[in-house]
Amino acid sequence: MTLAPTVKIVLGSTAFAVFWVLAVFPAVPFLPIGRTAGSLLGGMLMVIFGVISPDQAYASIDLPILGLLFGTMVVSVYLERADMFKYLGKLLAWKSQGPKDLIFRICIISALSSAFFTNDTSCVVLTEFVLKIARQHNLPPHPFLLALASSANIGSSATPIGNPQNLVIAVLSKISFGEFLVGILPAMVVGVVVNALIIILMFWKLLSTPKDDQEDLGSESVVQHEITSHRFSPATMSHLSPSSSFLSHSSHILAGANGFSDHMETLRNRLNVSDTEIYSVNYSRKSAEYSLHQKEGSRDRDRDRSTERSVETLKGEFITQLKLLLGRKEINEKWKHVVWKMFVYVITIGMLVALLLGLNMSWTAITAALALIVLDFKDARPSLEKVSYSLLIFFCGMFITVDGFNKTGIPGKLWDIMGPYSQVDNVGGIVILALVILVLSNLVSNVPTVLLLGAQVAASAAAISASKERTAWLILAWVSTVAGNLSLLGSAANLIVCEQARHSPFLGYNLTFWRHLKFGVPSTIVVTAIGMLLIRG
Repeated sequence: MTLAPTVKIVLGSTAFAVFWVLAVFPAVPFLPIGRTAGSLLGGMLMVIFGVISPDQAYASIDLPILGLLFGTMVVSVYLERADMFKYLGKLLAWKSQGPKDLIFRICIISALSSAFFTNDTSCVVLTEFVLKIARQHNLPPHPFLLALASSANIGSSATPIGNPQNLVIAVLSKISFGEFLVGILPAMVVGVVVNALIIILMFWKLLSTPKDDQEDLGSESVVQHEITSHRFSPATMSHLSPSSSFLSHSSHILAGANGFSDHMETLRNRLNVSDTEIYSVNYSRKSAEYSLHQKEGSRDRDRDRSTERSVETLKGEFITQLKLLLGRKEINEKWKHVVWKMFVYVITIGMLVALLLGLNMSWTAITAALALIVLDFKDARPSLEKVSYSLLIFFCGMFITVDGFNKTGIPGKLWDIMGPYSQVDNVGGIVILALVILVLSNLVSNVPTVLLLGAQVAASAAAISASKERTAWLILAWVSTVAGNLSLLGSAANLIVCEQARHSPFLGYNLTFWRHLKFGVPSTIVVTAIGMLLIRG
């Protein structure tokens, strides 16, 4: 491929360098505007520098990819509302056989959920469950977090909707959903198992704590938590028990009797009258008062008892009817929610079946998303606000930037040099191609790598045969995805797990770059190599 004029090469390379720096290091001190704004800046510079025209910039934005990405994100939002990921989280701890068993479970569930609901979504939702599981077993979370992130990347390689780079490959290559799945599924399954074994072997001592000790420690901490968290209710202190009421009443009677005796003694001494006279007068007066009080009190008590019985009867009937109404309403709401969740699962399965049948992936995802919005029969704004529009904007800027960089001729010229040594019809060529993809995916990220290399790799393989072209696309999908496990910065899923774990309330944990790298390098090399042997073109 011929190179563009020198001025265009310099300006295009500068614009691409700005995009690359802000995409890889979004918090650059001199320009901390983030990845999304960085991609728009790179695309704008391509137009301002005259590397591409405004019309070419608009034409470079791939709407089918954006539509597929938007549709799958909306479906994932409704699946989360339908408790899909909550059920997946419960599966992680159901009848667990210890830490090693949990590692396998995390790897399998993370891989499967990522294949059909994108790796980023799975990592966002499952990180909290993984942290809780690690805490229940009194173990450091990093083996479990590594299992979640790495298996999410491996699992997402199996389908076109598993991650953004696969979306790009599926649209550009015209490979159907079924062909994509069949081609990479064996590599994905073996890769997940091998990845789990690597984690278990690397952290064998850490994961070998006796299970009984773990359970004892866990139950002890739960009991301690219940003791320290228990609070006595002040309301119970405002009501006296029957025995307390009786004692209090008796003390008042005794106090009244003592006071009456003291008063009689004072009168007798002051008036110098006999005890009999005083007693007689006082008795007559008290008897008259008591008789009158008894008659009035009897009528009042009868009336009060009748009123209280009427009030209690009405109150009891009202409470009974209210409970019936609330119970019916609660049952109705519960059944409505159950039926709605069934609709969500049915529509999602229908979307997957349509994709397997080879229908247009972008419009299938959008149709499923709109069906869920309509059947929800509510204002869709809260659900639509959960869609990552910043990711869609990032893709728009990236499409423009990468297209401008391709027009400088640099990627084509580099492929002219590497292409003859990267043919997919021999083992040496496949190894070199995998190394090129692996390095570029960690230098410029996997989606730009796919956009830069996709057309050249496919054209080179198509010159051999049509089947080799499909094999080249699948190799590109597999290697660029698994390459994300090499370092913490290699994949958005890794960064999501890291940030979610660091900011988790009460369960926070910081997964460091070097701790991830010590696991990521051997896992990426071994899993990539084994998977390459199983890719079916």
